Amino acid sequence: MTPAAIVSKLWNYCNVLRDDGMSYGDYVEQLTYLLFLKMADERTKPPYNQPSNIPAEYSWATLAKKDGDELFDHYRHTLENLGNEKGLLGLIFNKSQNKFQDPAKLRRLIVDLIDSENWSVMSADVKGDAYEGLLEKNAQDTKSGAGQYFTPRPLIQAIVDVVAPKPGETISDPACGTGGFLLAAHDSLVDNHPHMTKDERKKLKEGTFKGWELVQSTARLCAMNLMLHGIGAGNGSTNLPLVVSDSLAADPGDRFDIILTNPPFGKKSSTTIVGEDGKVAKEKETVERDDFWATTSNKQLNFIQHVKTLLKQHGRAAVVVPDNVLFEGGAGETIRRKLLHECDVHTILRLPTGLFYAQGVKANVIFFDRKPASETPWTKKLWIYDLRTNTHFTLKTNPLKRSDLDDFVACYSAGNLKARKPTWTENMKDDLPAQNDSFAGRWRSYDYEDLIARDKASLDIFWLKDDSLEDSDNLPEPGVLAAEIVEDLQAALEQFREIAEDLGEDEFVAE
Repeated sequence: MTPAAIVSKLWNYCNVLRDDGMSYGDYVEQLTYLLFLKMADERTKPPYNQPSNIPAEYSWATLAKKDGDELFDHYRHTLENLGNEKGLLGLIFNKSQNKFQDPAKLRRLIVDLIDSENWSVMSADVKGDAYEGLLEKNAQDTKSGAGQYFTPRPLIQAIVDVVAPKPGETISDPACGTGGFLLAAHDSLVDNHPHMTKDERKKLKEGTFKGWELVQSTARLCAMNLMLHGIGAGNGSTNLPLVVSDSLAADPGDRFDIILTNPPFGKKSSTTIVGEDGKVAKEKETVERDDFWATTSNKQLNFIQHVKTLLKQHGRAAVVVPDNVLFEGGAGETIRRKLLHECDVHTILRLPTGLFYAQGVKANVIFFDRKPASETPWTKKLWIYDLRTNTHFTLKTNPLKRSDLDDFVACYSAGNLKARKPTWTENMKDDLPAQNDSFAGRWRSYDYEDLIARDKASLDIFWLKDDSLEDSDNLPEPGVLAAEIVEDLQAALEQFREIAEDLGEDEFVAE
């Protein structure tokens, strides 16, 4: 069965369960518990004959033979008890709950949809891609907020293509969500290096990747995603390269060749505190670490500093950041100047709106390499690719495709950055790019001296003319225009919310 057919089969059943009040996110979680139990049962049989780490009284077989209220009780006890286990079981089942309302519908999912397939004999590509399909559908449910943990896969693929991981390199994502970057890096290594040695393949499975995720329910989905793709757990192993914790809290001591990450959206870190008098207050979480250049409550600025710490010397990073990281003053300026000096900040990809399921996000990808201590700055030239001006994407009618990033990947010139050539020339200044070439002039460079001379060392740089401002005939379709207005309003609303919180107006909430 193809991944699309499996997704369709499982997702159609979700529509039945939504009538009982189960959300998309709840459904994917329940599927995760049941798939894990079924696959653990399959591994105990020929040809695997592996011992199961699931206590016999909570095995798949005990679940599959029960019905009605007896099934409901047993399922609830199974989730509770496995959630108290250590290691992989605890990671998958911690805080798990039965979200079904009707025992008959739980039994149908167990018997008709999951028990009828042999998941272990499916290739990792098939079952992994099927699960990814479910996660993407879950991300599309904007009310659940799941979209903030899901980076568009075409964007991830392009980033991995230019970073180009090699066998033996270690790869990390300190805010890994459902594991998209780690899986894309894994697939890239398998596809581009088909003749890896036995030791290289073993390291790929067990010693290449490490992710951190703060939210337990998201970490659960990531764990299942990694397992289904054959990373970490599998072959009798119960270890997953995944840590459930706040990766910003401290330097873990680990160092990596490659960091690929899209840290969580939302600018501020804060903790809600209820005082003895019942009054609610918010305490800003400024991360203070000896290895950081500046102290700030801006999460993305802290992640930039954290990524620099996690990199080995000459290690390379690609980090998705909102616009404020490129222009914010104070700590932002300090961090940018330090980053330009101590690292080689060689590329920025300006992303269009309409890519992310969490709306109101204007983002960029910043690429940099960590370098040894030096009196002279490591950044000599910053290349910027503007995919934002005059491009219009929507999640449904015109979603980003990997081919939309082909020109950027070609301009990036992975493996030989010195061979880069601009597509912008000064004589384009007064002319709109050729009408038949939507990529004309999107790629140009700026010298280090030009960057630090800018106000606050801002890296928020653009040069292309917005066609719609020049000529009303060039306005995008009404639906796209409306979507972009919504994006801009939501981005502005988020900024106002942050200003209100800074002023102590925590009761400001947008309905």
